[in-house]
Amino acid sequence: MSLFTTMKLSLFIARRYMTRQKGAFSSFIIRLSVGATALSVAVMIVTLAIVTGFRHAVSEKLFSFKGHVQVVPYNEMGASSVAFARPVAYDHHLLTELRHIPGVISASPYTLSPVVVQAKGQLEGLNLKGVEADYHFLNGITTYGNPIDYSDAQYAKDVILSRTTADKLDVNIGDTIQLNFIDQRTPRIRRVRIAGLYHSGMEDMDKLYGLCDMRLLQRVNNWGQDSITGYQVDLANPAMADSVAAHIHYELIEPPLAAYTTVETYPFIFEWLQLQGTNSVILIIIMTIVAVINLSAALLILIIDRAVMIGLLKALGLSFSRTRAIFLYIAALIGGMGILLGNVLALLLCWLQQHYGFVKLPESSYYMKQVPVQIVWWHIVLIDVLTLTVCVLCMWLPTLYIRRVQPARVLQFK
Repeated sequence: MSLFTTMKLSLFIARRYMTRQKGAFSSFIIRLSVGATALSVAVMIVTLAIVTGFRHAVSEKLFSFKGHVQVVPYNEMGASSVAFARPVAYDHHLLTELRHIPGVISASPYTLSPVVVQAKGQLEGLNLKGVEADYHFLNGITTYGNPIDYSDAQYAKDVILSRTTADKLDVNIGDTIQLNFIDQRTPRIRRVRIAGLYHSGMEDMDKLYGLCDMRLLQRVNNWGQDSITGYQVDLANPAMADSVAAHIHYELIEPPLAAYTTVETYPFIFEWLQLQGTNSVILIIIMTIVAVINLSAALLILIIDRAVMIGLLKALGLSFSRTRAIFLYIAALIGGMGILLGNVLALLLCWLQQHYGFVKLPESSYYMKQVPVQIVWWHIVLIDVLTLTVCVLCMWLPTLYIRRVQPARVLQFK
Protein backbone atom coordinates (compact mmCIF):
# COMPACT_ATOMS: atom_id res chain seq x y z
CA MET A 1 0.00 0.00 0.00
CA SER A 2 1.49 3.35 -1.05
CA LEU A 3 2.06 6.29 1.30
CA PHE A 4 -0.57 8.37 -0.50
CA THR A 5 -3.14 5.58 -0.22
CA THR A 6 -2.55 5.08 3.50
CA MET A 7 -2.73 8.82 4.19
CA LYS A 8 -5.94 8.97 2.20
CA LEU A 9 -7.28 6.06 4.22
CA SER A 10 -6.39 7.82 7.50
CA LEU A 11 -8.17 10.98 6.35
CA PHE A 12 -11.23 8.95 5.23
CA ILE A 13 -11.52 7.23 8.61
CA ALA A 14 -11.08 10.55 10.44
CA ARG A 15 -13.84 12.21 8.39
CA ARG A 16 -16.20 9.27 8.87
CA TYR A 17 -15.48 9.34 12.60
CA MET A 18 -16.29 13.06 12.80
CA THR A 19 -19.58 12.72 10.91
CA ARG A 20 -20.92 9.54 12.53
CA GLN A 21 -20.92 10.48 16.22
CA LYS A 22 -24.54 11.53 16.66
CA GLY A 23 -25.74 10.94 20.21
CA ALA A 24 -22.47 9.35 21.31
CA PHE A 25 -20.21 10.47 24.16
CA SER A 26 -17.54 11.26 21.59
CA SER A 27 -19.95 13.65 19.88
CA PHE A 28 -20.25 15.69 23.08
CA ILE A 29 -16.46 15.84 23.46
CA ILE A 30 -16.05 16.96 19.85
CA ARG A 31 -18.66 19.71 20.17
CA LEU A 32 -17.12 20.87 23.43
CA SER A 33 -13.65 21.00 21.85
CA VAL A 34 -14.90 22.90 18.80
CA GLY A 35 -16.71 25.40 21.03
CA ALA A 36 -13.72 25.94 23.31
CA THR A 37 -11.39 26.39 20.33
CA ALA A 38 -13.82 28.83 18.71
CA LEU A 39 -14.03 30.85 21.92
CA SER A 40 -10.24 30.99 22.26
CA VAL A 41 -9.76 32.11 18.64
CA ALA A 42 -12.55 34.70 18.92
CA VAL A 43 -11.02 36.16 22.09
CA MET A 44 -7.60 36.43 20.42
CA ILE A 45 -8.99 38.13 17.30
CA VAL A 46 -11.19 40.55 19.25
CA THR A 47 -8.31 41.38 21.60
CA LEU A 48 -6.01 42.29 18.73
CA ALA A 49 -8.78 44.27 17.02
CA ILE A 50 -9.45 46.28 20.20
CA VAL A 51 -5.77 46.95 20.94
CA THR A 52 -5.10 47.93 17.32
CA GLY A 53 -8.18 50.14 17.24
CA PHE A 54 -7.32 51.76 20.57
CA ARG A 55 -3.72 52.51 19.56
CA HIS A 56 -4.86 53.87 16.20
CA ALA A 57 -7.59 56.07 17.73
CA VAL A 58 -5.35 57.62 20.40
CA SER A 59 -2.48 58.12 17.94
CA GLU A 60 -4.80 59.81 15.44
CA LYS A 61 -5.97 62.25 18.09
CA LEU A 62 -2.39 63.23 18.91
CA PHE A 63 -1.42 63.48 15.26
CA SER A 64 -4.42 65.75 14.63
CA PHE A 65 -3.01 68.25 17.11
CA LYS A 66 0.68 68.02 16.37
CA GLY A 67 1.09 66.28 13.04
CA HIS A 68 3.51 63.39 12.69
CA VAL A 69 6.63 65.57 12.45
CA GLN A 70 7.23 69.14 13.65
CA VAL A 71 9.99 71.38 12.31
CA VAL A 72 10.64 74.01 14.98
CA PRO A 73 13.57 75.85 16.58
CA TYR A 74 15.77 73.54 18.63
CA ASN A 75 14.70 73.37 22.25
CA GLU A 76 16.15 71.19 25.00
CA MET A 77 12.59 70.47 26.15
CA GLY A 78 11.62 69.25 22.69
CA ALA A 79 8.85 70.29 20.32
CA SER A 80 6.25 70.43 23.09
CA SER A 81 7.82 73.55 24.56
CA VAL A 82 7.90 76.15 21.77
CA ALA A 83 5.21 78.60 22.87
CA PHE A 84 7.79 81.20 23.93
CA ALA A 85 10.38 80.33 21.28
CA ARG A 86 11.68 83.05 18.99
CA PRO A 87 10.10 83.02 15.54
CA VAL A 88 11.81 81.63 12.46
CA ALA A 89 11.61 82.85 8.88
CA TYR A 90 8.78 81.51 6.74
CA ASP A 91 10.74 79.65 4.06
CA HIS A 92 8.47 78.95 1.07
CA HIS A 93 11.17 76.87 -0.60
CA LEU A 94 11.50 74.64 2.49
CA LEU A 95 7.71 74.28 2.66
CA THR A 96 7.66 73.13 -0.98
CA GLU A 97 10.41 70.60 -0.27
CA LEU A 98 8.52 69.29 2.76
CA ARG A 99 5.38 68.79 0.70
CA HIS A 100 7.30 66.84 -1.96
CA ILE A 101 8.79 64.28 0.45
CA PRO A 102 7.39 60.81 -0.39
CA GLY A 103 4.67 59.87 2.08
CA VAL A 104 3.85 63.45 3.13
CA ILE A 105 0.18 64.32 2.65
CA SER A 106 0.42 67.91 3.90
CA ALA A 107 2.86 70.38 5.38
CA SER A 108 1.76 73.70 6.83
CA PRO A 109 3.30 76.58 8.79
CA TYR A 110 1.86 77.61 12.12
CA THR A 111 2.34 80.03 14.98
CA LEU A 112 1.89 79.25 18.65
CA SER A 113 1.25 81.67 21.48
CA PRO A 114 0.01 81.35 25.09
CA VAL A 115 -3.20 83.21 25.85
CA VAL A 116 -5.71 83.66 28.66
CA VAL A 117 -9.28 83.34 27.41
CA GLN A 118 -11.87 85.39 29.28
CA ALA A 119 -15.64 85.05 29.06
CA LYS A 120 -18.50 85.60 31.53
CA GLY A 121 -16.10 86.23 34.37
CA GLN A 122 -14.23 82.94 33.76
CA LEU A 123 -10.57 82.62 32.80
CA GLU A 124 -8.83 79.73 31.03
CA GLY A 125 -5.24 79.53 29.86
CA LEU A 126 -4.30 77.70 26.68
CA ASN A 127 -1.98 77.72 23.69
CA LEU A 128 -3.51 79.36 20.65
CA LYS A 129 -2.32 77.82 17.40
CA GLY A 130 -2.40 80.06 14.37
CA VAL A 131 -2.94 78.26 11.07
CA GLU A 132 -3.63 79.03 7.43
CA ALA A 133 -6.91 78.49 5.60
CA ASP A 134 -5.94 75.08 4.22
CA TYR A 135 -5.24 73.60 7.66
CA HIS A 136 -7.56 70.80 8.79
CA PHE A 137 -7.78 68.27 11.57
CA LEU A 138 -7.11 64.62 10.82
CA ASN A 139 -9.73 61.89 11.31
CA GLY A 140 -9.32 61.62 15.09
CA ILE A 141 -11.10 64.90 15.90
CA THR A 142 -14.83 65.68 15.89
CA THR A 143 -15.71 69.25 14.89
CA TYR A 144 -18.88 71.31 15.32
CA GLY A 145 -19.96 74.61 13.80
CA ASN A 146 -18.11 76.44 11.05
CA PRO A 147 -14.46 76.80 10.02
CA ILE A 148 -12.55 80.02 10.55
CA ASP A 149 -13.52 82.75 8.06
CA TYR A 150 -10.32 84.01 6.42
CA SER A 151 -12.01 86.61 4.19
CA ASP A 152 -10.92 89.58 6.37
CA ALA A 153 -7.97 91.38 4.78
CA GLN A 154 -6.19 91.92 8.12
CA TYR A 155 -6.87 88.71 10.05
CA ALA A 156 -9.83 86.48 10.87
CA LYS A 157 -11.77 87.44 13.98
CA ASP A 158 -12.76 83.80 14.57
CA VAL A 159 -11.36 81.07 16.79
CA ILE A 160 -12.04 77.38 17.29
CA LEU A 161 -12.00 76.14 20.89
CA SER A 162 -12.35 72.70 22.37
CA ARG A 163 -15.71 71.70 23.77
CA THR A 164 -13.93 71.18 27.12
CA THR A 165 -12.75 74.82 27.20
CA ALA A 166 -16.13 76.10 26.02
CA ASP A 167 -17.93 74.21 28.79
CA LYS A 168 -15.59 75.63 31.41
CA LEU A 169 -16.20 79.16 30.12
CA ASP A 170 -19.94 78.53 29.66
CA VAL A 171 -19.84 79.70 26.04
CA ASN A 172 -20.93 78.20 22.74
CA ILE A 173 -20.63 78.65 18.99
CA GLY A 174 -21.31 82.26 17.99
CA ASP A 175 -20.39 83.77 21.38
CA THR A 176 -17.75 86.48 21.71
CA ILE A 177 -14.76 85.97 23.99
CA GLN A 178 -11.73 88.04 24.98
CA LEU A 179 -8.15 86.93 24.37
CA ASN A 180 -5.52 88.29 26.78
CA PHE A 181 -2.07 87.71 25.36
CA ILE A 182 0.87 87.35 27.72
CA ASP A 183 3.50 90.01 27.15
CA GLN A 184 6.23 91.31 29.43
CA ARG A 185 5.63 94.92 28.40
CA THR A 186 2.05 95.66 27.42
CA PRO A 187 -0.97 93.38 27.68
CA ARG A 188 -2.63 92.82 24.34
CA ILE A 189 -6.35 92.16 24.14
CA ARG A 190 -8.43 90.95 21.21
CA ARG A 191 -12.14 90.16 21.04
CA VAL A 192 -13.04 87.28 18.74
CA ARG A 193 -16.02 85.08 17.93
CA ILE A 194 -16.21 81.32 18.46
CA ALA A 195 -16.74 79.94 14.95
CA GLY A 196 -16.66 76.27 15.93
CA LEU A 197 -15.72 73.70 18.51
CA TYR A 198 -13.71 70.50 18.40
CA HIS A 199 -13.63 67.45 20.62
CA SER A 200 -11.01 64.72 20.81
CA GLY A 201 -11.80 63.11 24.15
CA MET A 202 -8.20 63.72 25.31
CA GLU A 203 -8.95 66.28 28.00
CA ASP A 204 -5.27 67.04 28.64
CA MET A 205 -4.95 68.13 24.99
CA ASP A 206 -8.40 69.68 24.59
CA LYS A 207 -7.90 72.08 27.48
CA LEU A 208 -4.53 73.26 26.11
CA TYR A 209 -5.18 74.12 22.47
CA GLY A 210 -7.34 76.40 20.35
CA LEU A 211 -7.11 77.45 16.69
CA CYS A 212 -7.05 80.90 15.14
CA ASP A 213 -5.82 82.74 12.05
CA MET A 214 -2.02 82.70 11.87
CA ARG A 215 -2.08 86.42 10.95
CA LEU A 216 -3.74 87.23 14.31
CA LEU A 217 -0.77 85.92 16.30
CA GLN A 218 1.73 87.52 13.93
CA ARG A 219 0.04 90.89 14.44
CA VAL A 220 -0.29 90.55 18.22
CA ASN A 221 3.36 89.49 18.60
CA ASN A 222 4.55 92.26 16.25
CA TRP A 223 5.90 89.66 13.85
CA GLY A 224 6.05 90.11 10.11
CA GLN A 225 4.13 87.89 7.72
CA ASP A 226 7.32 85.93 7.17
CA SER A 227 7.67 84.96 10.87
CA ILE A 228 6.28 81.66 12.18
CA THR A 229 6.80 79.19 15.02
CA GLY A 230 7.40 76.14 12.82
CA TYR A 231 5.98 73.64 10.36
CA GLN A 232 3.63 70.71 10.90
CA VAL A 233 4.10 67.68 8.64
CA ASP A 234 1.34 65.08 8.24
CA LEU A 235 2.14 61.62 6.84
CA ALA A 236 0.10 58.93 5.13
CA ASN A 237 1.85 56.27 7.21
CA PRO A 238 2.82 57.13 10.81
CA ALA A 239 5.51 54.42 10.73
CA MET A 240 7.50 56.67 8.35
CA ALA A 241 7.80 59.46 10.95
CA ASP A 242 11.33 58.58 12.09
CA SER A 243 12.74 58.29 8.58
CA VAL A 244 11.01 61.48 7.39
CA ALA A 245 12.20 63.42 10.47
CA ALA A 246 15.77 62.17 9.89
CA HIS A 247 15.61 63.18 6.22
CA ILE A 248 14.35 66.65 7.11
CA HIS A 249 16.89 67.11 9.88
CA TYR A 250 19.95 66.08 7.88
CA GLU A 251 19.01 67.05 4.34
CA LEU A 252 16.64 70.02 4.36
CA ILE A 253 17.15 72.24 7.41
CA GLU A 254 19.94 73.91 9.32
CA PRO A 255 20.20 75.23 12.91
CA PRO A 256 18.34 76.65 14.73
CA LEU A 257 15.64 74.40 13.19
CA ALA A 258 15.25 70.79 14.28
CA ALA A 259 12.81 68.02 13.37
CA TYR A 260 10.88 66.16 16.09
CA THR A 261 8.37 63.33 15.80
CA THR A 262 5.19 63.31 17.87
CA VAL A 263 6.37 60.05 19.44
CA GLU A 264 9.45 61.91 20.73
CA THR A 265 7.32 64.78 21.94
CA TYR A 266 4.87 62.60 23.92
CA PRO A 267 6.86 59.44 24.76
CA PHE A 268 4.84 58.62 27.88
CA ILE A 269 1.61 58.26 25.87
CA PHE A 270 3.16 56.01 23.23
CA GLU A 271 4.89 53.92 25.90
CA TRP A 272 1.47 53.44 27.48
CA LEU A 273 0.08 52.36 24.10
CA GLN A 274 2.98 49.95 23.67
CA LEU A 275 2.15 48.46 27.06
CA GLN A 276 -1.37 47.72 25.80
CA GLY A 277 0.19 45.71 22.98
CA THR A 278 2.27 43.75 25.48
CA ASN A 279 -0.86 42.92 27.47
CA SER A 280 -2.57 41.64 24.34
CA VAL A 281 0.39 39.36 23.54
CA ILE A 282 0.20 37.87 27.05
CA LEU A 283 -3.55 37.26 26.67
CA ILE A 284 -3.04 35.62 23.27
CA ILE A 285 -0.37 33.30 24.72
CA ILE A 286 -2.73 32.33 27.56
CA MET A 287 -5.61 31.63 25.17
CA THR A 288 -3.32 29.57 22.91
CA ILE A 289 -2.25 27.46 25.89
CA VAL A 290 -5.90 27.00 26.85
CA ALA A 291 -6.76 25.87 23.32
CA VAL A 292 -3.83 23.41 23.24
CA ILE A 293 -4.71 21.90 26.63
CA ASN A 294 -8.33 21.63 25.61
CA LEU A 295 -7.59 19.83 22.35
CA SER A 296 -4.96 17.59 23.96
CA ALA A 297 -7.38 16.47 26.66
CA ALA A 298 -10.18 16.00 24.13
CA LEU A 299 -8.01 13.93 21.82
CA LEU A 300 -6.79 11.75 24.69
CA ILE A 301 -10.41 11.09 25.71
CA LEU A 302 -11.32 10.23 22.12
CA ILE A 303 -8.38 7.82 21.83
CA ILE A 304 -9.36 6.04 25.06
CA ASP A 305 -13.00 5.97 24.00
CA ARG A 306 -12.01 4.43 20.63
CA ALA A 307 -9.56 1.89 21.99
CA VAL A 308 -11.56 -0.93 20.34
CA MET A 309 -11.32 0.76 16.94
CA ILE A 310 -7.58 1.23 17.42
CA GLY A 311 -7.15 -2.42 18.39
CA LEU A 312 -9.10 -3.53 15.31
CA LEU A 313 -7.02 -1.35 13.00
CA LYS A 314 -3.83 -2.75 14.54
CA ALA A 315 -5.10 -6.29 14.10
CA LEU A 316 -5.77 -5.51 10.43
CA GLY A 317 -2.16 -4.42 10.04
CA LEU A 318 -2.40 -0.63 10.07
CA SER A 319 0.86 0.80 11.36
CA PHE A 320 1.22 3.03 14.40
CA SER A 321 2.08 6.08 12.31
CA ARG A 322 -1.04 5.67 10.12
CA THR A 323 -3.24 5.07 13.14
CA ARG A 324 -1.82 8.17 14.78
CA ALA A 325 -2.46 10.10 11.57
CA ILE A 326 -6.19 9.36 11.95
CA PHE A 327 -6.32 11.18 15.28
CA LEU A 328 -4.08 13.99 14.07
CA TYR A 329 -6.55 14.52 11.24
CA ILE A 330 -9.36 14.50 13.80
CA ALA A 331 -7.49 17.15 15.81
CA ALA A 332 -6.98 19.21 12.65
CA LEU A 333 -10.67 18.95 11.75
CA ILE A 334 -11.72 19.96 15.27
CA GLY A 335 -9.25 22.84 15.23
CA GLY A 336 -10.32 23.91 11.74
CA MET A 337 -14.02 23.98 12.65
CA GLY A 338 -13.24 25.83 15.88
CA ILE A 339 -11.12 28.40 14.01
CA LEU A 340 -13.84 28.93 11.40
CA LEU A 341 -16.54 29.45 14.03
CA GLY A 342 -14.17 31.66 16.06
CA ASN A 343 -13.57 33.87 13.02
CA VAL A 344 -17.28 34.25 12.36
CA LEU A 345 -18.00 35.08 16.02
CA ALA A 346 -15.12 37.57 16.28
CA LEU A 347 -15.96 39.36 13.03
CA LEU A 348 -19.63 39.57 14.04
CA LEU A 349 -18.75 41.10 17.42
CA CYS A 350 -16.34 43.57 15.79
CA TRP A 351 -18.95 44.57 13.20
CA LEU A 352 -21.58 45.13 15.86
CA GLN A 353 -19.17 47.25 17.92
CA GLN A 354 -18.11 49.33 14.91
CA HIS A 355 -21.70 50.08 13.88
CA TYR A 356 -23.52 50.25 17.21
CA GLY A 357 -20.81 50.79 19.85
CA PHE A 358 -22.61 48.76 22.49
CA VAL A 359 -19.47 48.48 24.70
CA LYS A 360 -18.88 51.89 26.30
CA LEU A 361 -15.82 53.40 27.98
CA PRO A 362 -15.33 56.26 30.47
CA GLU A 363 -13.99 58.96 28.15
CA SER A 364 -12.06 60.70 30.93
CA SER A 365 -9.86 57.63 31.38
CA TYR A 366 -9.64 56.15 27.87
CA TYR A 367 -10.02 59.27 25.64
CA MET A 368 -13.05 57.80 23.84
CA LYS A 369 -16.67 56.96 24.57
CA GLN A 370 -16.76 53.43 23.17
CA VAL A 371 -14.36 50.57 22.59
CA PRO A 372 -12.65 51.09 19.21
CA VAL A 373 -12.01 48.10 16.98
CA GLN A 374 -9.85 47.91 13.89
CA ILE A 375 -9.64 44.63 11.98
CA VAL A 376 -6.29 43.84 10.39
CA TRP A 377 -6.73 40.85 8.10
CA TRP A 378 -3.19 39.54 8.41
CA HIS A 379 -3.71 39.39 12.20
CA ILE A 380 -6.62 37.01 11.63
CA VAL A 381 -4.66 34.85 9.18
CA LEU A 382 -1.68 34.73 11.54
CA ILE A 383 -3.86 33.70 14.52
CA ASP A 384 -5.60 31.02 12.46
CA VAL A 385 -2.40 29.51 11.06
CA LEU A 386 -0.51 29.59 14.36
CA THR A 387 -3.44 28.17 16.32
CA LEU A 388 -3.94 25.27 13.91
CA THR A 389 -0.20 24.57 13.65
CA VAL A 390 0.44 24.65 17.39
CA CYS A 391 -2.62 22.55 18.15
CA VAL A 392 -1.73 19.83 15.64
CA LEU A 393 1.90 19.74 16.77
CA CYS A 394 0.83 19.42 20.40
CA MET A 395 -1.42 16.49 19.53
CA TRP A 396 1.58 14.20 19.04
CA LEU A 397 1.95 13.56 22.78
CA PRO A 398 -1.60 12.23 23.40
CA THR A 399 -1.32 9.93 20.38
CA LEU A 400 1.53 8.05 22.07
CA TYR A 401 -1.19 6.29 24.06
CA ILE A 402 -2.00 4.38 20.88
CA ARG A 403 1.17 2.30 21.42
CA ARG A 404 -0.26 1.00 24.70
CA VAL A 405 -3.43 -0.32 23.08
CA GLN A 406 -3.13 -4.13 22.76
CA PRO A 407 -5.56 -5.71 20.25
CA ALA A 408 -5.81 -8.98 22.22
CA ARG A 409 -7.12 -7.17 25.31
CA VAL A 410 -9.50 -4.66 23.74
CA LEU A 411 -11.03 -7.18 21.31
CA GLN A 412 -11.45 -10.17 23.61
CA PHE A 413 -14.96 -9.11 24.67
CA LYS A 414 -16.11 -8.17 21.13
